Formats: sequence, C-alpha cells, structure tokens
Amino acid sequence: MSEPTEERHRLRVVVADDQAAVREPLAAVLGLAEDIDVVAAAADGTEVLAAVAAGPVDVVLMDLRMPVMDGIETTRRLCEEYPQVAVVVLTTFADDDSILGALGAGARGYLTKNAGRKDITRAIRAAAAGQSVLDREVQDRLLATVRNTTTTSTTAAHAPVPGSALPVDLTRREREVLALIGQGLPNRGIAEQLFISEATVKTHINNLFAKAGIQDRAAAVRRAIEAGLA
Repeated sequence: MSEPTEERHRLRVVVADDQAAVREPLAAVLGLAEDIDVVAAAADGTEVLAAVAAGPVDVVLMDLRMPVMDGIETTRRLCEEYPQVAVVVLTTFADDDSILGALGAGARGYLTKNAGRKDITRAIRAAAAGQSVLDREVQDRLLATVRNTTTTSTTAAHAPVPGSALPVDLTRREREVLALIGQGLPNRGIAEQLFISEATVKTHINNLFAKAGIQDRAAAVRRAIEAGLA
C-alpha cells in the first residue's frame, strides 16, 4: 500500500485591477492553476487591504492605476503592515516612475499586461518563494536608468544647463511636472495628464523645488517660462 502524498500548498492570491473586464477574466484564468486559489478580486487599494486583513493571503497581483488608493501606495502599505504578503505588479505602464515607485515600495515582481498566463503564474510562485521576476522590458529600463544615473553622478549635481535655468539633475518626470505647473495646472490636473497619483505629483514637486531652489508655485511658473517649458 503506497503512502499518501503530501498535498501541495495552494497559493492564496488577490487580484487587484479597477477594470472588471480585466479583473474578472484574470481571476478566472489564474484559478485554473492547480496550486493557485484566487481568494478575492479588488477594484482599488482599500479593497486589497480589506481582503488581506480578512486573509490569509500569500500574493497580491497588483495593478498600479486604481482609484481611491493606487497600486504604489497600496504596495507600500502592504509591505509595512503585512510583510509576509508578496506583491507582483501587473500593469500597462513601464515608465521609470512606475517601475521605480513600485519596486521602491516593495513589489517583488513587475510585469506588463503583455505577459501571458504562464509568465504571470510563474511570477506569482516566485514572489511567494521570496524571489523576483521582472518583465524583460522592465529589466532593460532599469539597466538604462542605472547607467544614466552613473553617468549623471560624474557631473556637477546642480550645474545649470545653458539657457535653461534648471539644474541638470532634474529627472524627465520632474521637468514634465514643472512644465505643467507653468501651464497653470493644479496637482490634480497634473496627475490626470501624467496618469500618476496626486501624492506622486507632490513628491515630484517637492524634489524639483529642492533641486532648483524654488520657493513657491509662482516662482515655479517663472522658472518654467524662463526654461522654455511653458
């Protein structure tokens, strides 16, 4: 008589996406995997936190652009309050701010929505095991960012670009935010234009004000005009 085999642990997963047309089919497909149970589907960050609190949860498959609480802030909250829960980002966006923001907040994996079911399930299993899986495009962008940062660090950190009146270490996103300030947009309008949260806009504004020595919004408008951004 053969001995009973040990039952394989099934991973408890929360799928988070604000679009039901994405969230529900994705949850159904993942539920077909023999080692994955989709225990909840969430439309925003607050629903994710509620689902994890009701737990137990092993992995959250996280969209970044969600109302109420976006994916980056939700990831940060999860890592602070539920460090045992792994986060894998699944998003349309692969820009530097999204990638660095999500990984900086504690995400273990980052995939774009071009990823297939096998890629997603592999990333979920890896994250649950404490490993990281990054989309190839994401890896390439991270390498480019590291190379650019290394190159920039060899130059004078606050040397002005001729004719621009701006320090060279402003990031592309910070310049975009400054340009939109110069056009008179409030933080909410900037967030909508760049598809980022208002909290992220405030972070960019604080950083660019500190780097450029800008004291207030009126001064920011003047600098944007002087630099030809507005």
